[in-house]
Amino acid sequence: MLAGLLAGCAAPPPAPPVAVATQMPLPRVMSFGTTELQPPTRSNAEMARDFLDLSFQLESGQALPVFTRFEEPITIAVTGLPSAALEKELRRLTKRLESEAGLDVRRTADPATATVTIEGVSTRDMQRSVPAAACFVLPTRITWDEFRRAPRSPDYSWTRLTRRSAVSAFVPVDTSQQEIRDCLHEEIAQGLGPLNDLYRLGDSVFNDDNLNPVLTGFDMLMLRATYSPMLRSGMSREEVAAKLPAILDTLNPRGRRIADRGTPPSSAEWKADISRALSPGSTSARRAAAGRAASESAPWGDVRSGFSLFTLGRMSITSDPETALNAFLAAQRIFESRPETKIHAAHAGFQIAAFALNSGQFDIVLDLTESYIPVARRHEDAALLSDLELARAAALAAAGRPQPDLRREALAWGVYAYGTAERAAARAREIETLAGGEGA
Repeated sequence: MLAGLLAGCAAPPPAPPVAVATQMPLPRVMSFGTTELQPPTRSNAEMARDFLDLSFQLESGQALPVFTRFEEPITIAVTGLPSAALEKELRRLTKRLESEAGLDVRRTADPATATVTIEGVSTRDMQRSVPAAACFVLPTRITWDEFRRAPRSPDYSWTRLTRRSAVSAFVPVDTSQQEIRDCLHEEIAQGLGPLNDLYRLGDSVFNDDNLNPVLTGFDMLMLRATYSPMLRSGMSREEVAAKLPAILDTLNPRGRRIADRGTPPSSAEWKADISRALSPGSTSARRAAAGRAASESAPWGDVRSGFSLFTLGRMSITSDPETALNAFLAAQRIFESRPETKIHAAHAGFQIAAFALNSGQFDIVLDLTESYIPVARRHEDAALLSDLELARAAALAAAGRPQPDLRREALAWGVYAYGTAERAAARAREIETLAGGEGA
């Protein structure tokens, strides 16, 4: 029904915002409250395989010979460029690590003895030194200046470890609060626990699709299992595998009653094509790679299939809007079929709402945003939340029912997501242009 109603939509959704001067007054930057933890919805047998693949392999595919973790209390020190946003998000994260992962995490003022050091750097320095990384973590105690003097030291190899004694995370702090927070969640989690990313995980930050912005219930379970007293640094994959069923059954009793879905492994061809689609290059080549990835993953019917279609949609927006819309609709159906991919469905839903907004189908926009605004809020995705609220406000204004308070809230979330009032306002104008209006 939705596909039929949207037939004929041709205008693409808006591009990411650019800084534009504005005189619009904006409320203070928003912040999220207590995280609404969603427990894992998959079987313990499935998650045991995930734990092994996350803990015994790097993102490069290189195998790790032994299991490693910290065997002493975890202390965190912050150095480098000061950032109130980093401090605020770190406090929220450490509270979650304590309450949800059961970790004893403490702050220290002494970076020379801290097990985890977080150094604030500038975006410019990060892009100069490691242009492919938004942020990163290394398995040693080191400063940013020391890293820049020796960027390829063997000390940075995770494969050399038999236990973890210190890690250093480098995070740009002259950026938005959401980007700072997302970096903290992923880099600290990898510094403490799993080192790999797996596309098959729809409920984890340990996934290169980057659609889960903060640590999930699954991620906290993986960290809790990592620090189980039944495990220790130096254990082999086989030794850890033998302990995992009992560990997960104790930590997650409900997972014993859920059937194992037998998720097939990602093929080398699919991984190569989705990587090409997400890498810099010509749009046509990336679109072709996304199309191949969508075909290759179609039999799986899981998050990888949906993400391949979502990527195809994004690559086709300008050149082939009809293909883009159909890809987003198909991705949404796949994402909606699984409880762990609701945030993915919300991303696809916004893209569909943008098409509907442009074609004047405001009821569809209102239905989609009513469904997905709570999802974006629950997953603490301020950028998506702002987009959905802006689309809803634009549809209401175009239908003669303006809600200026909703628009102001959307702009405030945009400041959290994009870093400045100007960028938030630019994003609002892009979305409102689809409805032929300038908001209310």
